[in-house]
Amino acid sequence: MNKRVKFICHAALIAALYVVLTYLAAVMGISSGVVQVRFSEALCILPYFTAAAVPGVTVGCLLANILTGSAALDIVFGTLATLIGAVLARILRKNKWLVPLPSIISNMAIIPPVLIIAYGAEEAYPFLLLTVGIGEVISIYGLGMVLLFALEKRRIF
Repeated sequence: MNKRVKFICHAALIAALYVVLTYLAAVMGISSGVVQVRFSEALCILPYFTAAAVPGVTVGCLLANILTGSAALDIVFGTLATLIGAVLARILRKNKWLVPLPSIISNMAIIPPVLIIAYGAEEAYPFLLLTVGIGEVISIYGLGMVLLFALEKRRIF
């Protein structure tokens, strides 16, 4: 199979999984707000395995935010946080324990102001920083590292 076609197919599959997992968390009421745990954020470890994960999680985040009714600022800046995290995760792929950090840090830096401006969250910035960080740690270090080790063990990539 042509490498470019394979890359696009992997990216599209990852994007679709991101959307489905975000929608599942949205149905459960835990994908957005001050405290958010998105199952889809576990996919942010995939740049460890493939460069196709960078556009995959980015496009997936964009589509998921649009389809779940996020505010325009959240669509733009949430997607930007995911892109930054994915690019840096790919760069740090030589150390699997560092791979989740860029996504956690970029979301902690970008999402709290979005929650305040776009959604009128009245909580103090440090509290939002903490709650977003906790959600990301649960999603990426908790679920994501389980996924990373499972994929690594099965040699899927």
